Amino acid sequence: MEKQSILLGICSLLAINLIGQSDGLPSKPEPGKCYVRTVTAMQFDTLEKRVMIRPAYTTFQKLPAEYRTVEERIVIKPATKRYVPYPAEFKTVTDTMLIEEGPAEITVNAPKFKSMTEDIEVRPKTTGLEWKTSLEDCESKDPRDCMVLQYVEHPAEFKRVDVQVMDQTANYTIAPKKGKFTTIKRQIVVKEAGCDVVEVPAEFATVTKQVLVKDEELVKVEVPSEYIIEPVLVLKDPGGVEKWEEIDCALTDNNLLPISFESGNARLSIEARSIVDAKLLKLMKDKSNIRVEIAAHTDSRGAADANQSLSQARAESVLNYLVGRGIQRSRLVAKGYGESKLKNRCADGVECAEGEHAANRRTEFRVLSN
Repeated sequence: MEKQSILLGICSLLAINLIGQSDGLPSKPEPGKCYVRTVTAMQFDTLEKRVMIRPAYTTFQKLPAEYRTVEERIVIKPATKRYVPYPAEFKTVTDTMLIEEGPAEITVNAPKFKSMTEDIEVRPKTTGLEWKTSLEDCESKDPRDCMVLQYVEHPAEFKRVDVQVMDQTANYTIAPKKGKFTTIKRQIVVKEAGCDVVEVPAEFATVTKQVLVKDEELVKVEVPSEYIIEPVLVLKDPGGVEKWEEIDCALTDNNLLPISFESGNARLSIEARSIVDAKLLKLMKDKSNIRVEIAAHTDSRGAADANQSLSQARAESVLNYLVGRGIQRSRLVAKGYGESKLKNRCADGVECAEGEHAANRRTEFRVLSN
């Protein structure tokens, strides 16, 4: 099995010859085992930041007026005298009577807010050394001859959060309100009797009234502030420490990642995600400093440019899924090869069986050296 030039395979006599001859090599290599140069990654802690999205404010609650029901006995026909044979004459009049006193009416105007945005820092600015030169075509026997370190600065990341601020406080107005009235019809004497006097007793009626006991009133209500919790990354360890990581030698070559995509599509199915979890996610969590290349290939059918773009999209789909599962993007390389690295004779214009074309449609991965 051919090893990539960026990896250091140390086995038996080679390990013995290198010990003590070169700096920066594994201190105690074992025969038959492989090692890759790694750089420890940055470590972050996730903190929760409490962000106020609406301030506390004061409002008012209106309590209704209270009444007591009373009955009042009133004269609807006064006592008079009736004369025989000259009876008295009457006429009917209508009076208006207040039966419910009107309280002062209070109108509460709610507070008003206006929307604003606030930028919060969710990832601090970081700096560090990164290897920027690919070692795939390195012709030197010492991989370090082809390595170039670049000091890279990554700017801080911010997130915009919608918040509300007070624009107008709560207030109220007080306006008088009319009471309730009823009409009472009664008779009054218009002509006295002029003969024998007959005493005519008065007539009464009972009226039910609502008497105001307690006027409307306001109660002050304190509404507390509202907050949301936002996750913020804080740099725990800047990383950048070089070390050698023991790795299964087979992982330094291209290994098949047995996933499939729908025709012309780069979306990972549920089954494909399970395979990526088992094959790659566990490896990268167990070996927290290694870097991995994800390579996607197509068969020769279709336009070469389209196949190149499709393979790149499929490789990046796997990369983005791993990033979403917590793997740092700097530890992953996505590379689409299109139809440039066919595994068999099935190039453009060659008639092949479906199984032969399927052998060229593949996704692979391998461990890289930093």
